[in-house]
Amino acid sequence: MKFVKMHGVGNDYVFVDCFRQTVDMPEKLAIAISDRHFGVGSDGLVLIMPSDVADCRMRMFNADGSEGKMCGNAIRCVGKYFFENIDSSSQTIEIETLSGVKRLNLTVEQSKVTFASVDMGTADFNAKNVPFLCEADEFINSPLTTSESIFNATVLSMGNPHCVIFVDNVADFDVERYGKQIEHHHLFPERVNTEFIEIIRKNRIKMRVWERGSGETLACGTGACASVAAAVRNGLVPADTEIVVELLGGELFITCNSDCSVTMKGNAVEVFRGEY
Repeated sequence: MKFVKMHGVGNDYVFVDCFRQTVDMPEKLAIAISDRHFGVGSDGLVLIMPSDVADCRMRMFNADGSEGKMCGNAIRCVGKYFFENIDSSSQTIEIETLSGVKRLNLTVEQSKVTFASVDMGTADFNAKNVPFLCEADEFINSPLTTSESIFNATVLSMGNPHCVIFVDNVADFDVERYGKQIEHHHLFPERVNTEFIEIIRKNRIKMRVWERGSGETLACGTGACASVAAAVRNGLVPADTEIVVELLGGELFITCNSDCSVTMKGNAVEVFRGEY
């Protein structure tokens, strides 16, 4: 099986061109190929496939084999691969995901895609759609009790579930300890991605993320979108303004409009190609 290793701000995946080959049992393959000692090493596996409703289709599997609905960093890399290897006729492409069809605008330099801007859709604060089990319609800056602590949390969906928690010093925060507890919290029946956010300035935030199925990663695109949307909703950053999100792997540029529609811009980098 031929593959391409790519990353968006350090959130790395193994990508397989399923226009030209097929993959059986991708759940099992994701576990094996993601292993950083005995496999290629990645945060997961992404299949780039034909689509009946868009230019291509993306299936994304976490490092534990679970299938995710959407990945903001991976989708930029899918756009890069599609333009450079399958069809370069347009710098605007549409990609089918389990969270719907996403539109990408590609930045191309010398026939190579360097950045991509993605229309990520609308942040959904309806608790039932996350899903999050509570009596209220929304859970905004409200107490969430874990086995060891209580956090004020904001829950929302960006096509996948997110729990955003604002902290004073994210660099020293024990992401693994609390991220794991929140991921498996009984109020999140499908588990959850958890973002720990420090507000630096009105147009800049710092983020660390615990992704369900993968643990702490260097970046999470949907998590960055969810974090900015939550910060806007809590009045911590302005709407309709590009917010720089500092992640362990680099920077993403997120705009959340007053109607909660979100746009993300970031890099897409090919690391190497190989045969597995």
